[in-house]
Amino acid sequence: MVSEISKPIGMTKIESELLNALTNLDAAVKVMPSTNPKPDLLPLFARLDELAALLPREASPDLRHYLQRKSYEKARLWLLGRGAENARGNCGH
Repeated sequence: MVSEISKPIGMTKIESELLNALTNLDAAVKVMPSTNPKPDLLPLFARLDELAALLPREASPDLRHYLQRKSYEKARLWLLGRGAENARGNCGH
């Protein structure tokens, strides 16, 4: 998978781990069309659920929303400080 990326300033340990897990998921999905056998994404999804459950109450409501709705690309962009690039979904986020 992708090596760990550097932790942006002000990011908590859990947010940093989430960003690494989301980056690994993104990399796995991108190689799927050309890879055989296909990568097993279930452990990546389980890790994301585990990390999302560890977020403290004071974590960003937007980040929590993206993770609860499985909007992983939106969560990744938010963690990278690129939340303005997120297209608005049907839920208003």
